[in-house]
Amino acid sequence: MNIIAPLVLMVVVYGLYLLILYVIYSMCFKRDDSHRALHDIPSAPQMLERKELIHKMLDEAAALPFEDIQVTSFDGLKLHARYYETNPGAPLVIQFHGYKGAGLKDFCGGLPFTIKLGYNVILVDQRAHDQSEGKCMTFGVLERKDVISWIDYAKQRFGKDIKISLMGISMGAATVLTASNIVPSNVTGILADCGFTSASDIIHKVAKDRKLEFLTPLLDRSAKVFAKFDIYEASAEKALRECKVPVLFIHGEDDTFVPCEMTLRNYKACASEKTLLTVKGADHAMSYFLDHEAWTSTAKAFLDKTNPIA
Repeated sequence: MNIIAPLVLMVVVYGLYLLILYVIYSMCFKRDDSHRALHDIPSAPQMLERKELIHKMLDEAAALPFEDIQVTSFDGLKLHARYYETNPGAPLVIQFHGYKGAGLKDFCGGLPFTIKLGYNVILVDQRAHDQSEGKCMTFGVLERKDVISWIDYAKQRFGKDIKISLMGISMGAATVLTASNIVPSNVTGILADCGFTSASDIIHKVAKDRKLEFLTPLLDRSAKVFAKFDIYEASAEKALRECKVPVLFIHGEDDTFVPCEMTLRNYKACASEKTLLTVKGADHAMSYFLDHEAWTSTAKAFLDKTNPIA
């Protein structure tokens, strides 16, 4: 009896530990399809102020003709995207949305913008989002390898010399930046809007904001046990030190979710040709709306230089 009691206690404590890890995993990393409706947008004040405009943009983006395409990820997931062909043989832009986001929502402005410029576009559903398979989101750590899968798809379909620009918002920006040191030479530029420095940095920042900093060690462990990845495995900031691709960094100066300081750190770390645009008064992912002229003119100039339309 003296031996059984401690064993039972150990089992109970370990079971409670695993339960806590699973709850954390469910909150941070587990797939969440509760916001798939097209008009279901975040309740941030700057978005709500422009709700009618955003809904109109969403409807217009959703009406654009596209082709369903898919690839298989390095770990066997079926990943989905929409392909928009403007002109056969035109340069390509591949777009990556943010955490718990969706391509049409995050690029309701960026998608029509690039199409009107004359680019063909692949609008990706990131793993564990929308029509792509996957049980968990990894803040760019595993998603960076999916970037290579989409580039390989483009090379196989459009030719090995196809010129490609990568574009990302929030986690999508961190995704393409974290892939910046492993992309092939036909990637001619990266546009990153409000990206963070690393999975570990943004996870710890949000935990601190919510006064859950004491859970940080459990957050790290939860990712390893249930999401099967290490939040320290990859970093946009570290990858940019080896980057050879021109990068345009954009960030709202009043971003309360991913602080602008993270883009400033990424910009400082970037070893390649780089451009920086910060937008006064813009909260998270709102630079396009708060200073539309600056966003579009800077993005157009960057694309014209790095991936010109023939």
